[in-house]
Amino acid sequence: MILRRFTFRFAGSLILVLSCAAFAKTNSDSRLGKSYRFDRGGWIYVHLEGSPSNIGYQHGYLLAPEIEDAFQSVRLTDTHNTQRDWKFFRKTAREILWPHIESEYQQQLQGIADGLKTTGSKLDLWDVVALNAFEEVPDYYVPWLNKKEAVLNPPSLHAPGNCSAFIATGSYTKDGKIVIAHNNWTSYLNGERWVVMFDIVPQHGNSMLMDGFPGVITSDDDFGVNSSGIMMTETTLTQFRGFDPKGIPEFVRSRKALQYANSIDDYVRIMKQGNNGGYANDWLIGDRKTNEIAYLELGLKHTPLWRSKEGYFVSSNFARDPDIIKEETDFDPNNLGTSPNARHARWEELIQQNRGKIDVAMAQQFLSDHFDSYQNKEEANERALCGHSDTSPRGIELWDWAPYFPGGAVQGKATDSDMAGKMQLMARAGHPCGADFHAKEFLAQHPEFAWQVPLLRDMKAGPWTEFKSGDRENSQTGADQSKETRRKLKSAAQPKAPSADRKNTGD
Repeated sequence: MILRRFTFRFAGSLILVLSCAAFAKTNSDSRLGKSYRFDRGGWIYVHLEGSPSNIGYQHGYLLAPEIEDAFQSVRLTDTHNTQRDWKFFRKTAREILWPHIESEYQQQLQGIADGLKTTGSKLDLWDVVALNAFEEVPDYYVPWLNKKEAVLNPPSLHAPGNCSAFIATGSYTKDGKIVIAHNNWTSYLNGERWVVMFDIVPQHGNSMLMDGFPGVITSDDDFGVNSSGIMMTETTLTQFRGFDPKGIPEFVRSRKALQYANSIDDYVRIMKQGNNGGYANDWLIGDRKTNEIAYLELGLKHTPLWRSKEGYFVSSNFARDPDIIKEETDFDPNNLGTSPNARHARWEELIQQNRGKIDVAMAQQFLSDHFDSYQNKEEANERALCGHSDTSPRGIELWDWAPYFPGGAVQGKATDSDMAGKMQLMARAGHPCGADFHAKEFLAQHPEFAWQVPLLRDMKAGPWTEFKSGDRENSQTGADQSKETRRKLKSAAQPKAPSADRKNTGD
């Protein structure tokens, strides 16, 4: 008995020593370079720096627990909605996406897989690539493929309508410079995990500060600034149709645009080059060097561009170009009761009412707004800028969101020209209005969403929080690294299962 007890204790101690030694070894890995992470205000701030493969490795290593968790959410959502298994998504990643990804981003994606592997994760390169395409494959490629293959009784899949955003300049803002803001609309299942603040200093191109999803190389809800003064965001084009399997994945083009654009023209050119139609968006772009703003409606056949140094653009998932509406979407701009059109009306009202007063603080109020322009009353529902579809008996049929679907605005961001010049932005995790979502209570009332158990969890709103490039936790908290972060990193080391003045329609 004594011998068995000693043997057990010795074995346990040996495992602990070996695991700590392995963690110490990987933690001193030269590939980690100057990278680090910390938690603040409900966000995970991650600094990545170096070559493409090293930035990827840092990403995979430092965010391993969050990537594993986010992967489970994406896999569940994608397989449930498309009625295709994960092998299909891996095959798509390998055969459709990978051949059209340029070397720099192939290296970065492989780096993420390598960083994950160091922590004991079983996720591999094709899981990582499929994860990066979690917006464009299920809602764009799969409907195109179902039609091409004449699939009988395919699931209803429509391009979603994620996000509310605006950009303004000139006489519309308090200081005459650019103000830009955005809240991310998506399912709570994915949205409650969309809380990473990436600070990236690549070997080539511009430094970037952007929000993002664990394991994904681009922002993906797309809000960020770069060191050349470019400010950008977007909202998706509701009910968009079209996909080109020979094109460059959207997650690659959007990452490249933020990294390498030094002007609005650069950004537009990169987004249009190799356009595959995946994750079709209205892009709101600003250049703090000139205080010019632009609105790129990036369809597949049509890509109109509006620009202005005096005015604003608002976006809430509506298409504005007649050709795109007619030829590339099923969107009805005249149905004022739909979420995109109701929010469009509210955006116009807010911007006009506050002309000359708009700043970052006011932008935060806009993102928190609960006014339903269709019913002409305050109500936190699917028509409000701060969306709460989980309260709506109507749901959002346009996006296949059933009544009371657990989705809506899951976080918000805002910045202006002066802040962007310092690579700064404000962000709030959770509903921008500050309301919390309680998963247990919701599921008890709506058992029709039981398929999301056990991955659906509480989504608590954090405070509006400032972030900047090169930020450190002790700049606000005085701590070197939070206990929770150290716990996660140690765990990761263990093996474990508008108005505008000009339009340019040159395609």
